[in-house]
Amino acid sequence: MSKGPLTGIKVVEYCTGVAGPYCGKLLADMGAEVIKVEKPNGDISRRRGPFFHDIADEDLAIGYLYDNTNKLGVTLNVEEATGRKIFKELIRDADVLLEDRKVGELEALGLGYEDLKKENEGLIYTAITEFGQDGPYRDYKSYNLTMYHASGAGYVLPANSPNADREPIKGGGMVGQRDVGSCALVSVLGAVYWKMMGGTGQFIDISKQEAEMALERMNIVRYYELGKSPTRVKINRLRDTLLRCKDGGYVKVVLHPDKQWRGVVEALGEPEWTHLEMFADHNGREMHFEELTEYLSQESAKYDTDEFFDLIQAKGTACAPVCTAEQVFKSPQSAAREFYVDIDHPKTGVQKYPGLPFKMTEAQPTDMKGAPMRGEHNELIYCERLGYSAQDLAKFRSARII
Repeated sequence: MSKGPLTGIKVVEYCTGVAGPYCGKLLADMGAEVIKVEKPNGDISRRRGPFFHDIADEDLAIGYLYDNTNKLGVTLNVEEATGRKIFKELIRDADVLLEDRKVGELEALGLGYEDLKKENEGLIYTAITEFGQDGPYRDYKSYNLTMYHASGAGYVLPANSPNADREPIKGGGMVGQRDVGSCALVSVLGAVYWKMMGGTGQFIDISKQEAEMALERMNIVRYYELGKSPTRVKINRLRDTLLRCKDGGYVKVVLHPDKQWRGVVEALGEPEWTHLEMFADHNGREMHFEELTEYLSQESAKYDTDEFFDLIQAKGTACAPVCTAEQVFKSPQSAAREFYVDIDHPKTGVQKYPGLPFKMTEAQPTDMKGAPMRGEHNELIYCERLGYSAQDLAKFRSARII
């Protein structure tokens, strides 16, 4: 599979959806060998669109293709005794297990941490659940939207709402789930390092809610310190001022502190309105924010998005265009850094994928491979590695074990 700084690390991933598979993807992209174990009917993300070229094929779900690059893929029904036996065989030489079943589900099947620890004392068992292994919410079901709001992340979105009548929203796409996957990655890498330094295997309890809460900790701290919940009404207005340009695009400009404001004033050529008394200081600009944005909107309407961005940026003021997917994909910055990588897949051919957001002078990941088709590596893993015969695999298929 791919090569990189984690080459030699072996991972078994028994996850579905986004959070766990995304963690597995990041490990695999950096060179770890990740064996993705799916139920015989496959990962649920195979059935979620959009699909490549709108072809309703389980191997062509865009989310699945992205979250499962560089993995080996097998199918296995662990609810059957033979399936559980094979699962334990996979675990014996693994460094890490990623699983996202309901609390107690694998334990009831004899595949909990204490059970698998007997097979592999050094195993790093990573359990990803909605609310963690204990507490009053441990058995609650949750989905992307409910988990995102359970963390408090959605309450302050959209920032700068004109009033409290605007309902809160969730983050775009599956951002909350991938936040969880990134958090899980950090914990796994820490556990792997600790073990390499002479430590042991261990159990890692990942709460999706807490992973997202950790990213929103400033709002929680504000409540702790001030005794009231931060509001999404008219917050961060000077920090996140959104202006529309002549071509219909938007630029977000930062107008606080004074250094940022002065950069905008200079970029615009110090028009007369910038010297009005009501804009003389931060408090005045905040109090008269509606008038301020009206003046700024008249200025931004004179320029195309890129022109306005370049004008403000040249003065050192923080600003950014609000980019469409097309603009992001065609960005000359991404092209210069070769962010997108070509990955081949039997059904899609070579396609461009978002790459890793870092460059390493040594051990930069290479040899990227496409997501596995359902059960693609059953023969490789079960026959060549575990010693089962082709006849055994045929029996397993007929019994719906694979």
